[in-house]
Amino acid sequence: MGDRQRVEGDVGRRLLADQGVRRELRLGDALIERASLETSLPNTRFLGERARTCGQLRMFADLLDEGSWVDARIDHAIPHRQPVPKPDVRSMLRPIGPVAVFCASNFPLAYSVAGGDTASALAAGCPVIVNAHIAHPGTAEFVGIAVANAAQECCMPEGVFSLLFSDGYEIGQALVKHPEIKAVGFTGSRRGGRATDQRGGSSRLVRGERARRSRDGHPRRGQLFAARLEPARRMA
Repeated sequence: MGDRQRVEGDVGRRLLADQGVRRELRLGDALIERASLETSLPNTRFLGERARTCGQLRMFADLLDEGSWVDARIDHAIPHRQPVPKPDVRSMLRPIGPVAVFCASNFPLAYSVAGGDTASALAAGCPVIVNAHIAHPGTAEFVGIAVANAAQECCMPEGVFSLLFSDGYEIGQALVKHPEIKAVGFTGSRRGGRATDQRGGSSRLVRGERARRSRDGHPRRGQLFAARLEPARRMA
């Protein structure tokens, strides 16, 4: 992947975040009323949660613009070093691949279809498959259509975002077990987490927005679904 392709990918993901925010805001009262109807929580609760969700999308878009998330490292060669030459070693974070995201029951917006886990995965360049929660399927559908339309508007690859519905553990377990799924973002009950973990293996259960420490010890604003890629060592 060349530099131009990578930059264009960043621009596309930035557009997706911006379009996702606009479309979620454009849903207006219909989204708020649906969430309230399905959860029996007051409208004011979801006004605040929608603002938080949009803020998360903007945060990851800003992180892309800032660029430090790739954590690029260059260790130059010292070919005349004794007793052995020092090779040229370079590395940076790259998208790890398709990510499965499980929605939470108690946060239909901020920890759901377009929540922090989805935002971080898309920002890193990973396709996302979201497993909606049975407690608020209508809300999930509203937001899922908004995200899918935003991806289409931005000419993102087909399949960059998918939304699934289920009323049990079977689909979620199949997702985690699938060899193409490289990471899982899960927020939910202990029972649900154990059911997913026992079938899929704990090594792929991660949190997409947990704080991460930078080299100077200060917490970074977001955790992206990315892995370190270390190219072959080269001699200068």
